Formats: sequence, structure tokens, C-alpha cells
Amino acid sequence: RAALPCRSPLAAQARRAARPRRFTMLKALFLTMLTLALVKSQDTEETITYTQCTDGYEWDPVRQQCKDIDECDIVPDACKGGMKCVNHYGGYLCLPKTAQIIVNNEQPQQETPAAEGVGAAANAAASSGTGAGGVTATGMAASGVMPGGGFVASAAAVAGPEVQTGRNNFVIRRNPADPQRIPSNPSHRIQCATGYEQSEHNVCQDIDECTAGTHNCRTDQVCINLRGSFTCQCLPGYQKRGEQCVDIDECTIPPYCHQRCVNTPGSFYCQCSPGFQLAANNYTCVDINECDASNQCAQQCYNILGSFICQCNQGYELSSDRLNCEDIDECRTSSYLCQYQCVNEPGKFSCMCPQGYQVVRSRTCQDINECETTNECREDEMCWNYHGGFRCYPRNPCQDPYVLTSENRCVCPVSSAVCRELPQSIVYKYMSIRSDRSVPSDIFQIQATTIYANTINTFRIKSGNENGEFYLRQTSPVSAMLVLVKSLSGPREYIVDLEMLTVNSIGTFRTSSVLRLTIIVGPFS
Repeated sequence: RAALPCRSPLAAQARRAARPRRFTMLKALFLTMLTLALVKSQDTEETITYTQCTDGYEWDPVRQQCKDIDECDIVPDACKGGMKCVNHYGGYLCLPKTAQIIVNNEQPQQETPAAEGVGAAANAAASSGTGAGGVTATGMAASGVMPGGGFVASAAAVAGPEVQTGRNNFVIRRNPADPQRIPSNPSHRIQCATGYEQSEHNVCQDIDECTAGTHNCRTDQVCINLRGSFTCQCLPGYQKRGEQCVDIDECTIPPYCHQRCVNTPGSFYCQCSPGFQLAANNYTCVDINECDASNQCAQQCYNILGSFICQCNQGYELSSDRLNCEDIDECRTSSYLCQYQCVNEPGKFSCMCPQGYQVVRSRTCQDINECETTNECREDEMCWNYHGGFRCYPRNPCQDPYVLTSENRCVCPVSSAVCRELPQSIVYKYMSIRSDRSVPSDIFQIQATTIYANTINTFRIKSGNENGEFYLRQTSPVSAMLVLVKSLSGPREYIVDLEMLTVNSIGTFRTSSVLRLTIIVGPFS
């Protein structure tokens, strides 16, 4: 049987006394290693030079490092059940609304036996992950940095029956209803990083330099607040060139405007050429239909792209302003439009004829035969129409001693001694010529009605040719032609006696007959 070792009561007592000392040393060593690891991890975070950040962080392009995301700002209703949201690195806490966070910026002190109880209670709460109010915390160690660069105090720095701590050594006081119980010791003030300041709830909050007026932005710049800092940006329509803001010429960056671009300080606007207008998008130019919007044409308007043209109705022409229409005086353009007289009218012309004439085919004048339309002669008169009028002559023109034998033929009876010295017969004829007829002109032919054998006929103008207007030319042994040798102007009446003398070859027989020709010269050519 082996001998049992002797166990001295003093040795057992010594072993029991050594156990608490070893536990205390292990605890101090663990806290030291944890603190160094947290500081190293924070130093590593501050030297991040890449743009991909871990969960709970986002890249700050201004400060060129990862920055914590304030979930309490961006997550709607982050905490439920009447809890309040407290942001911290990489996450956030949900705490009772009556809880207060107290941070000690002093160096951790030597723990006292009295504080060990509190530390033990805090560690117990941290190990279980919940406090009296069900609060959980992650990602922070003792004396860790608060958001904004502050520091958190060790749980051993605060003692009291209602104080608990989480894993991040937030010291939570559950009864802040009494304002006198909120610590006012200056040692509990937060040391915040540049760009942050302590709030009334003892947390670091961003300083809005833009609102406070502590920025150094130029008057032509806009201050933009950032977390912990600010930046100066140019107004819209400007770009930074060095430290100055210069205007951006938007017109040099096509395509902005459909037709014309006008640059202005900080902006631009589009213009359209004449005849176009801006569409609702203030970019496209659409044609203006001037004929619908504001028709300036006096008569006809035709819209074309970007403009319009005016035209006139027939008989009008455009005036010098290219808008109004002026009447064309067709009567001035030609003297051959009408046979007698041209009358200009608005947009047209008409032809007129003198009295006694009527218009035919719009331009020609034709004599009106009044003897067929408006005969005003008596019953013993006959109507003779001439160019431009009519006259009434006696149906029996014979004068004593002549006797009417047939229409317009008067014969002097051979039984009457008076007739021996007079022409055997007088024939009455009537003719009409126009005024200013061209000369010489054959106007009337005379011819013997009875031809005798072995006779000679001669023709002469017996009377009515005192001024030599006429000439009688014999054309054959039995006929002659009356020729107009001077132009006649009317209205005027000429009575010319044309005589034919008949003599036999031996001179034993001689006779004569007269043709009394009434020539009426009309008033118009």
C-alpha cells in the first residue's frame, strides 16, 4: 500500500489564499490584451485607404476613409417598444428612454475592492448580453472611442445600485428622471473629435459649420455640411477651377438647344430663329403658323417653314411691304383691252361703249340698231340706223314736180314742161360711215339700171362736194365709185348728188339721172 502524502493545514490555507491572486492577475492580463487589440483595430480603421468598408461603415470621399453609418438617422423606427436609438461604431444600441450614457475621459484608475463588485456586475451583464433593461451592446471595449472621437469610461468609474454596463462599457443609469442625479462633474465631459461637439445628452454631435457660419466658403460658393466637416461647392451652372468658381458654358456642350443657345451666368436658355417658337420642353423649336396665329396678309396667306408669304387675288399685286395688296390698273397696262373705253375697278376692269353702242364679248362695241329696238319715227317716216344712232327720213322724199314711183325713187313726168330741164329721175340712198375713217377709201358704187345701145354714160358729182372730200372715179361704161379722199369727223351729215349723163353717139339724145346720197358720219371712230 502506498503511503499517502501528508497534507498540512497551513499548506491548504496557503493554496486557498493564492487562488484569488491568480484570478486577479489573469483578469488584469485579459483586460490589457483586449484593450490593446481594440486600439490596434481602431488604428487600422483610421488608415483605411480603400473604398470598400465593412458592415456598418461607408466610404467618405472627402476625408478619404471609412466612416460610421448613423443607423439611428437612416433606419426608420430602428428601436421598438419605446426604446431610444444610440449610435456607435458599426451598429447601434436600443436603450430605455430613461437611460443616460455617462462617459469618463480620465485614465482608468486602479480598481478598488468596492469597485470590483460593480465591475463584476458589469462583466456579468456583459457576458450575459443584457442588463436590467434588456440592453445589448456590440463592437466596443472598455475606454473605447465614442462616435465623433469621444471616449467611454470603464465600468469601474461609476458605482451605484442602479448602474449597469454592457459589453462596450457604456455606463447606463436607469433613473435619470431627477435632473439632479445627472452627473455634472466636469470629469464626465466628452472629448469629441474636430467637427463634433458635446450635446445636452452628453453625446458627440456633428457641428453644422454651414449654419453656424464658421466655414470659409467664398460668396460664390455653397457650403455643404458633412459629418465632422464641411465642403464648399460651386453654385449650379459653375465649376471649380482652382479655388474659384467659373461659369460653365453649356452652349459649348452639344446638343443643348435645337437652334440657338444663349449662355448666361450659371445657366443658359434656348432661342429659336424668327418664325419658330420654343416647344414645351424649352429645347425644340417648332414652326409658327403665322397664317393662323397673326395673319398679317391682306388677302391670301401661305405658311412655309419658318416664315410665310402673302399672295393677292386676281387683279391685285403685292405692295412694297409684301403684306398688302394694291389694285392693278389694267387700263394703264394696255390701250387695246377695250374697243372704246377701259374702266378700272377694284381687282378687275370693264369696257364701256359710247351711246348708241353695246358691249359684246366683254370688250367689243357693237352698234345698237335703234330702228329695231326703240323706233321713234312717225308713220310717214322711215328709220335709218347709222353708227351710234338713228334718223327719221320721210317715206316720200319726192318734191314737186317729181312723183314717187317706187321706194325712194322719184320721176319727173315727161308731160310736164318743167321736167325738160330737170333730171329724169332722182333716187334717194342713205349710208353711214365711222368717224375718222382712213383715206382714200371707196365708200359707194353707182351703176346704170337701164342700158341703151349706142350711148355713152358719164358720171360726176353734181353737188355736196364743195370742200373736195369726195372723188367719183368711173370704173366702167355703166358704173362709177365714190371715193373718200379726206377724213371726216362726226357726227355730221353729208348730202352728195351723183349724176349720170347719157348721150347717144350721134348727139340726138341726152338725159340724166341723179342719185342723192345721204352720208351720215358717226361720232366715234
